[in-house]
Amino acid sequence: MNKVLMLGAGLVARPPVRYLLAQGFEVTVASRTVSKAERIVGDAPNGKAVAWTVDKREALADMIGRHDLAISLLPAPQHPVVARLCIEKGKHMVTTSYVSPAMKELDGAARKAGVLVLNEIGVDPGIDHMSAMKIIHAVKAKGGRVTAFRSYCGGLPAPEANTNPWGYKFSWAPRGVLMAGKNDGRYLLDGKEVHVPGPGLFTDVHILHVDGLGDREAYPNRDSLGYVKLYGLEGIKTMYRGTLRNLGWCETWKKMVDLGLLDETERDWPKDTTFARMLGSMVKNPSGNLRKDLAEQLDLAEGSHVFDWWKWLGLFSDKLLPAEKIAPLDALCALFLEKCSYEPNERDMIILHHDFRAEYPDKPAERITSTLIDYGIPGGDSSMSRTVGLPAAMATKLILEGKIDMTGVHIPVEPRIYEPVLAELETQNIRCVEQTMPGA
Repeated sequence: MNKVLMLGAGLVARPPVRYLLAQGFEVTVASRTVSKAERIVGDAPNGKAVAWTVDKREALADMIGRHDLAISLLPAPQHPVVARLCIEKGKHMVTTSYVSPAMKELDGAARKAGVLVLNEIGVDPGIDHMSAMKIIHAVKAKGGRVTAFRSYCGGLPAPEANTNPWGYKFSWAPRGVLMAGKNDGRYLLDGKEVHVPGPGLFTDVHILHVDGLGDREAYPNRDSLGYVKLYGLEGIKTMYRGTLRNLGWCETWKKMVDLGLLDETERDWPKDTTFARMLGSMVKNPSGNLRKDLAEQLDLAEGSHVFDWWKWLGLFSDKLLPAEKIAPLDALCALFLEKCSYEPNERDMIILHHDFRAEYPDKPAERITSTLIDYGIPGGDSSMSRTVGLPAAMATKLILEGKIDMTGVHIPVEPRIYEPVLAELETQNIRCVEQTMPGA
């Protein structure tokens, strides 16, 4: 029986663990909060929960050595630590996170050790790569070339669960969502490179219409240019990866960035500081009327929806900050966690949409779209946890069965990875619907 080590028992851990247990693998879930791991494992005879924290390096090395593969669902900075130990012990590794520079540096060592470190095998990144490469390779097989590619993804409440002004609820770590609002963006548009510095991320916005769901705001998702070579799209004119949110999101977040609410610097706050006083401390020219002062400083009307959303969240309230020493970002995170969590039986929703333009030497150009709309299971797993966790688990199964025999640091852009994983996802009703039509 192959042994899998799952590091972390957070919001997306249950589906991959339950999938691997059902496939007959022996799975150990290691978590700081062992009760979370125990709930995930349940009464499965081939599952085990253990208490572990990231500072216990020797214990981690020992656990890796006793398993055949490690799946890391830890915070991204921990992945290279895990990867180094996996390489040292000759064990494979799977993560759902973006490949960091520190991870890329391990490629040679992983190849030398005969170890596969597979990254970006979730939904975004993950299913987006796999569904895109399926179409790109199909176009090339017909002698064509992709001249434009736009890809969008968003995790949102299902329409009936969209019950707050923000149009958003957290199906993964709230701090990660807030941190992503500080990333730079880069993409190609009609042959020109566009760079969007982090503070201006939410000003680069356009509307995407999603059939059956209406309009959504889209803004850049990190650096799209790195995927030109990875996808084999050298010479492409437009290459854009974007994040989807409900209407009004971008203006609201831009003003939070401008005010300094995403500052990660811890501050010492006076005892009994409220959220309203925290906001007041960020006003440059206070007059005693907080809403009026903020409107002037942020160039907003006092009746702007931005302030209505902030009020609903509690930023104008007399609620005390969660700690006397805390960064504004973490104080904000605490509010979001309290006010924007899913209620029992509410569904979340994943939207993933690709839009290609393809040209051929012997036939008219085409527009090809691929759309995944997936919903969480009421009272069961969220769509986010399924679409992030299941691809990782399915890839794990294929690696341990010897059906993916690569070595080094990789993402899932090769047919030997994406074809079987996409086929297996369809058995779980997670599928992309493709359409081809005449295109300019």
